[in-house]
Amino acid sequence: MCQSHGISVTGVTKGVCGQPEVAKAMLRGGVSSLADSRMENIHRLQAAGIHTRYMLLRLPPLSEVEEVVGTIDVSVNSEIAVAEALSQAACRRGMVHDVMLMVELGDLREGIPPDQLLPFVRAAMQLSGIRIQGIGTNLACFGGVVPSTDNMARLVELATAVEELVGYRLEWISGMNSSGLDLLVAGETPMRINHARIGEAILLGRETVHRRPWPGTFQDAFLLHAEILELKKKPSLPVGTRSEDAFGELPEYQDRGEMIRALLNVGREDVVIEGMTPLDSQVTIVGASSGYLVVDVTRTDTAYGVGDELIFSLNYAALLRVSTSEYVKKRPFQAGVRSSDA
Repeated sequence: MCQSHGISVTGVTKGVCGQPEVAKAMLRGGVSSLADSRMENIHRLQAAGIHTRYMLLRLPPLSEVEEVVGTIDVSVNSEIAVAEALSQAACRRGMVHDVMLMVELGDLREGIPPDQLLPFVRAAMQLSGIRIQGIGTNLACFGGVVPSTDNMARLVELATAVEELVGYRLEWISGMNSSGLDLLVAGETPMRINHARIGEAILLGRETVHRRPWPGTFQDAFLLHAEILELKKKPSLPVGTRSEDAFGELPEYQDRGEMIRALLNVGREDVVIEGMTPLDSQVTIVGASSGYLVVDVTRTDTAYGVGDELIFSLNYAALLRVSTSEYVKKRPFQAGVRSSDA
């Protein structure tokens, strides 16, 4: 869809911590390059023999400019001190490092204020070790600001001003992420927006403004299997004087009488439980500690037993936490056959 609108897509793998099988699937699906916010994930992809153009999505720290220049093809930038350090590191290697300048258009995460962009570019033009390959903006991640015709037109306007200053056409005007799909389909994305950084829409098949399933996609590419460790009938309300739980909270519970409670081998250390949905719609999540998930299986038609698995779909926050947890085994499947990789 993006290609039909002249937009190249960089597949974002941070939601799965640079899982090589997922990255390979993205490349098979047509992304032009890969991006991640963690150097460790990009190293994992490169070690797996995945040869493509890599973008570092998180601003480079000054302490890691040598590693960035030696590993990454393109980095996003908003600080001239970092650009200077990248330039020096690149010059020591006899190379030129490509950068995308991030512009602040209201979401209040990373980005150069628009009135400071051209002075930044003038200073960056004096740095022989870097080349400005594009400008971009981030929306709907921190402040929840939705992509619009106005902020996208503003990005194009700023890009044109940068091009006039540097004297060449920018490779990328990067205004899209997963939150920009509705605007694109509505035909309201300016023609010069030509690059998108997309993760969640690929991974979970959802646009990220309303979290609606995207037509023609699947929402079950990632499923969490958890094993039942204990299965017992217990009260639905704690018994005795209560204080805060292990996380400093005082959860409220409904009195449902006695229930059959299953204790599963996953907890808040591994997953954002608020982002989990049981595939068995008759199962209800009661709560969790760091290492256990408690679910109510009283009303399910399935006769679960100790050792059985319950399966959950995940939202983006839950997928990210699961991917980060070293205690959750990752097993890729392909064409209905489980891979030997883990």
